Amino acid sequence: MKNLIEHAEELFEYTQSLRRDFHRHPELGFQEVRTAGIVASELRALGLETTTGVAQTGVVALIEGHAPGPVVLLRFDMDALPIMEETGAEYCSENAGVMHACGHDGHTAIGLTVAKLLHACQSEWVGTIKLVFQPGEEGCGGAETMVKEGVLEDPRPDYSLALHLWNEMPMGMLGITSGPVMAAAESFDVTITGKGAHGALPHEGVDPILAASQIVSALQSVVSRNVSPLETGVISITALRGGTTHNVIPQTVDLKGTIRSYKPEISELIIERFMKIVNGVAESFGCTAEVKFIDNAPAVVNNEDVTCAVNITAEKMFPGDQILSNLRTTGAEDMSFIMNEIPGCYFFVGSSDPQKGLVYGHHHPKFDFNELAMSKAAGLMAGAALEVLKLAKK
Repeated sequence: MKNLIEHAEELFEYTQSLRRDFHRHPELGFQEVRTAGIVASELRALGLETTTGVAQTGVVALIEGHAPGPVVLLRFDMDALPIMEETGAEYCSENAGVMHACGHDGHTAIGLTVAKLLHACQSEWVGTIKLVFQPGEEGCGGAETMVKEGVLEDPRPDYSLALHLWNEMPMGMLGITSGPVMAAAESFDVTITGKGAHGALPHEGVDPILAASQIVSALQSVVSRNVSPLETGVISITALRGGTTHNVIPQTVDLKGTIRSYKPEISELIIERFMKIVNGVAESFGCTAEVKFIDNAPAVVNNEDVTCAVNITAEKMFPGDQILSNLRTTGAEDMSFIMNEIPGCYFFVGSSDPQKGLVYGHHHPKFDFNELAMSKAAGLMAGAALEVLKLAKK
């Protein structure tokens, strides 16, 4: 285990160079043509069997051990976000309005470093590592598309692993939690339709803005008065749009938002109450409501055995680190589409550094992280993969 960390640290300049190059040239979901090209080139330079064009821009490669055996899938996401960067870093985005504000540039560089680490010691282990570089994680359905296009076949993995550099924790902390770790997410669009009228003559119309305002307030009762305090759920209204001028009551108002939960039964409860409130309140004000749900991703649920294997690896590699066994977030991740079929573990590597001012959260225009976290993440992912290969043999 120690050798993997030492090797990862020796490769830091390689990892950092890749990360900064990806950061300068960010690409949105399913547009990661340049990124995927570099990934494929680096993997082929190692002599690995590499497939491109999976789910448009995804890349898959196999590392074979010295003998056939179990298969472990390692997933790394590649896409950036439509955000104007404000970090002022020397490696700042050169693609205006697009930024790696979630750390996927680091994840891709980590994945290529893991490939080097495991390739260098392939004579010491049995089985197959399946490297998956995924496009479109940021709400684009990349993992689901890759699954539909057969990423879980030829060969089919026994277990899976994924990680996230996590600015909610400083360097020196790890999050390795069994059970639910990231929430299921549904987005919704609601259109409230009334009757337009002159702003000075509201009695001649049916005001959808008034109805929408009451709906927003009423929806806040769903979690607080329907979901057990021992469970978790979130409803957030993130957009409310209606009207264009000062003296006209509009015909329609649009609401957008998201619902988060860890358990299917909680999600069903929230959606049931959501529908009753939206339709009931709209009707009580003389309006109608049209609701559209968009399923983003199921919950990410870590397998107990795989999580235990990752934890054992972390304790051996980083005896001085604080390992959180109860880290959960209501953020969503489409790695769940893979883990719903292949038991796995999704873990977090602390990457913020207050002393360097690297404290901004994910999706913030000033987001950046301590790059030394990448060596730690690469070593841990490689070591965990080997530990899980042993698990699969039992």
